[in-house]
Amino acid sequence: MRSINASEVMARSKFNRFHLTVFFGCAFGIIFDGYDLNMYGVVLPALMKEWNLTAIEAGLIGSYALLGMMAGAFLFAPLADKLGRKKVLVICISLFSVATILTGFVTGPTQFSILRLIAGIGLGGLMPNVIALMTEYSPKSIRGILVATMYCGYAIGGILVSLMGIFVLPDFGWRVLFWSAGVPLLFLPLFIKYFPESMSFYILRKQNAKLCDILNRVDPGQNYSENDEFQFEEEKERAKGFPVKKLFESKRARSTFMFWLACFSCLIMVYGLNTWLPKLMMQAGYPLGSSLSFMLALNIGSIIGSIFGGWLADRIGSKKVLVMFFILGAACFALLGLKTNLLFLYTLIVVGGACTIGTQNIANPYIAEYYPKEMRSTGIGWALGMGRIGALLAPTLGGILLSKNLPLQINFLAFCIPCILGGLAILLIQNKYGSFDKKVIENKHSIEETIFEMEGKA
Repeated sequence: MRSINASEVMARSKFNRFHLTVFFGCAFGIIFDGYDLNMYGVVLPALMKEWNLTAIEAGLIGSYALLGMMAGAFLFAPLADKLGRKKVLVICISLFSVATILTGFVTGPTQFSILRLIAGIGLGGLMPNVIALMTEYSPKSIRGILVATMYCGYAIGGILVSLMGIFVLPDFGWRVLFWSAGVPLLFLPLFIKYFPESMSFYILRKQNAKLCDILNRVDPGQNYSENDEFQFEEEKERAKGFPVKKLFESKRARSTFMFWLACFSCLIMVYGLNTWLPKLMMQAGYPLGSSLSFMLALNIGSIIGSIFGGWLADRIGSKKVLVMFFILGAACFALLGLKTNLLFLYTLIVVGGACTIGTQNIANPYIAEYYPKEMRSTGIGWALGMGRIGALLAPTLGGILLSKNLPLQINFLAFCIPCILGGLAILLIQNKYGSFDKKVIENKHSIEETIFEMEGKA
């Protein structure tokens, strides 16, 4: 009987059709996550006009979805580590899709706020689980760029809703944007049929047939069978206990807090820009169509930053890339408020997208990979959950700044502060503990592979 380490088999696998299935499944969910979360910034000018909202009121309403996301991340991430990530994803997709469709029928800000809160709970549970699954099912050699590229779906969703805002909203109104967010429900049966659960879920429940099917698809020729041993007792022992408590064990406490601070800093920028960039640019004198095109540039920048940053992270390490992006972001925001020509302004906004949404996309696989797989959803979920505090504050703080009628440069300089905090937090991550554990594990796997090869020759 062979002893198989499923994670190691996946880590050394070559990218193929199975990985592509997981990638598209995760990316599809993230696309509508990005569509939903960018939508409020796109429809905000229309809502403020229709419901006669002040900037502070509009900021508070925008915070409800983010409050829901924080609750969803705290609730669903540990639950997924216990019950299975696929089940939780089905619940989350259904929840935010139905709530968003219903938002298109509301008659006032109170109903709107309640439904955005409910949609946010589903969105908050979605993100950490697709990140954890994509990290688990990615070959090690391209893990960083694969997870970061998958998360470009967020920017694609932002681009789609920006285009809807430019071409659909003026003629058909803002409600159509919310109704169109129900598309994921149409594809949910395909997701349920073809998308896999996490490997640890299959191991803990001794579903060896399903696990072997996956391993034979990513590593053909080894003929994995149900008779192989998949380290059930080891997985079961590691899965015991309260997942959140484990985030602070084995000298992980300081790094856990620093991940939380980095996510807080990054998400306060992401949601501050997503909510207020069109309105900021309108206040600076640009028409609505032009202001929405700045939103488009922001999301294009995030795709460029995610792909390039993910590629670079696989080569020089995520920590160096993240610090570099935070520094570049601070410089970009310092320049954004200056009077300049339109081409340079668009360039700065593209860079701003790369250093905010793109930075978070690079941080996600870094955080997920830092934690063992039995607590991976909890680790990334709580980091994003704590980050949601920043996301929650962003619309309201942006509304307060906007209500003061400050110069555009001051508004953008405010974004430099979280850039500096985020860079310092990443510098304080204690990689030496993770590196030591990683080296021990790699040596152990190397010995296991040698024994396995010798047995095969015998």
